[in-house]
Amino acid sequence: MSEWKIRFGTAGTSDSFAAQGGKTSLDIPEYTAKMGLNAFEYQCGHGVRLGLDKAAKMAALAAPKDILFSVHAPYYISMSSLEEDKRLNSVNYLLQSAAVCRALGGQRVIFHSGSCGKQSREAALEKALDTLRRAQTALDEAGFSDITLCPETMGKIGQLGTLDEVLELCKVDERITPCIDFGHLNARTLGGIASKADYAAILHKVEAALGGARAKRFHVHFSRIEYSAGGEKRHWTFAETQFGPEPQPLMELLAERDLEPVIICESAGTQAEDACTMQRLYGEAASRKR
Repeated sequence: MSEWKIRFGTAGTSDSFAAQGGKTSLDIPEYTAKMGLNAFEYQCGHGVRLGLDKAAKMAALAAPKDILFSVHAPYYISMSSLEEDKRLNSVNYLLQSAAVCRALGGQRVIFHSGSCGKQSREAALEKALDTLRRAQTALDEAGFSDITLCPETMGKIGQLGTLDEVLELCKVDERITPCIDFGHLNARTLGGIASKADYAAILHKVEAALGGARAKRFHVHFSRIEYSAGGEKRHWTFAETQFGPEPQPLMELLAERDLEPVIICESAGTQAEDACTMQRLYGEAASRKR
């Protein structure tokens, strides 16, 4: 794997994967490279079901193509649950995800922190902070200290995962790196990302809170998302321009500031094509800067 750089890839496979003949996970590296992308986020949202042997085969196929894997941990992780069993199970799910990530040759495990439920946001965050401390300790003790945990900003207002809450979680350990889902942030703020300045304010907040490598090489999820009064409703494609946020201002800022995140597109079925669009927009902005 080459030195760190900005990367573009997909969450799971696009519709065009099967259309182009892709059948199994072992076909993912070739498809990703053929699309001109160099990152892939393996989805374990409904459980960690990828065998370690198969993951290692995928890693062997991806390495010569310079494709970096990450893993999305199960959606049912709840670090803020009122039930201690659920919080402890969440640690186990992160351990399982870390094992798959290691086998894939990846570095990052992305996860949802949970919801607030019937408790205050402050109480939910305190529980999540405690669970994350336990999770980081568990990973270190299990030999996964090189795997980076990435709490994600969330799209529904009732979920734990405002930008401030995610940055607070990142302070548990200097390795923990934010997954900034700009579509989620736009949805939970009911359209709060409407300009380049809005993106700049987010990047500034990350820099002020974390600084260093984590502010330069954070993780990104991006898609256009429909929202209602409660926040996130549905992911769309870049073609549905009635839904925000717009990718171009962010790509311009990343180029202007020499930031190097891993950018994972979560469009509904056109992840690869839309990731290519972001890559093109970034390239155009970077060439203007030179």
